[in-house]
Amino acid sequence: MEAARWRAACDAATSLSDAPETTLREFFESRFAPYRVVAADGSRDGLITGYYEPILRGHRTASASYRFPVYGIPQDLIVVDLASLHPELKKLRLRGRLEGKRVVPYYERAEIEAAGRRIDAPVLAWVAEPVELFFLQIQGSGQIELENGERIRIGYADQNGHPYRSLGRYLVDRDELKFEQSSMQGIKAWAAANPGKLRAALDHNASYVFFRELSIAAASAGEAEGPLGAAGVALTPEISIAVDPRYIPLGAPVFLATTLPLSERVLEKLTIAQDTGGAIRGAVRADYFWGTGPGAGTQAGRMRQRGALWLVWPRGEPLPSQ
Repeated sequence: MEAARWRAACDAATSLSDAPETTLREFFESRFAPYRVVAADGSRDGLITGYYEPILRGHRTASASYRFPVYGIPQDLIVVDLASLHPELKKLRLRGRLEGKRVVPYYERAEIEAAGRRIDAPVLAWVAEPVELFFLQIQGSGQIELENGERIRIGYADQNGHPYRSLGRYLVDRDELKFEQSSMQGIKAWAAANPGKLRAALDHNASYVFFRELSIAAASAGEAEGPLGAAGVALTPEISIAVDPRYIPLGAPVFLATTLPLSERVLEKLTIAQDTGGAIRGAVRADYFWGTGPGAGTQAGRMRQRGALWLVWPRGEPLPSQ
């Protein structure tokens, strides 16, 4: 988003760090205007899901118990940015690899995780369960607790270029789960009961995420209190959301109106668009960040609500599409 559109409001906000709620409310009401987000087909509500930062047990080296690598960016991954040739495609990046003199699609999940296969990429850690690694990639960030008690934080670094496909939808379509069972918890329970079917189910989602390591020590010193979102700042539990940046600019305040997981209790609050995700596609679509650890995971895994969004934009400034 253009900084000039926000300068006056941001300058005024610098004095509000310790202001009471009534003052903050007056600030937003006087300086911003809400705009209902509406999809191209006229839909005024959409899907609101949840995500979190998981904590996995892992090792720095492979063992009989820890066999599944958490990969960094592959050496042979090529990212083609078309913006220099076609400015209208500035948000589109193509990913692939060289095969001779040709650029071909990068390996799919099934090829990357094939038994006995190693791609040309650094391994940040090794974990025990493929389904936990799968959900780590869906969340986009996480922590890995090593055998000595040390934790490392990892964040999204890149992706193999293939579109995301829902594992829950795959299982529902094949009558493996009912729709109401297709939460993260339900999928993990299915995986534990059906180890022989798990590999094919995971491979349905050809998308694969690569990570980079972030220092927990640096985070505690103020570099980042939580996992970093796509906007490059630390996510705040129950404040940050992931959106589709084609419709909602990163950094913008967004008023969210939905309900709590498995409930009709109202959840209405001002959030900040600070992240993106492979499954977050569409104008009226958001992923609500619950925080770190098992408790946040319980809430995130059960959240599949309908909701509405309002873009909160500086008064008098043209909207992002204008």
